[in-house]
Amino acid sequence: MSVSKVIELSSSSSKGVEDAVQSGLRKVAQTVKNIKGAWVNDIKVVTSADGTVTEWRVNMRINFIVE
Repeated sequence: MSVSKVIELSSSSSKGVEDAVQSGLRKVAQTVKNIKGAWVNDIKVVTSADGTVTEWRVNMRINFIVE
């Protein structure tokens, strides 16, 4: 039998959604082992006054197996 745990985190990037997800996963992987997947719950953008996207933000849940 295995036990999994889910944690939630927010991450951001000026490059795009995929980069925000990747940077969040890389940061978590520094301290969490056995990551099995992630669900992106929410995507938000920060814009400049002219409507240009300046930052992508994601909220996600990360699933990992507890040893």
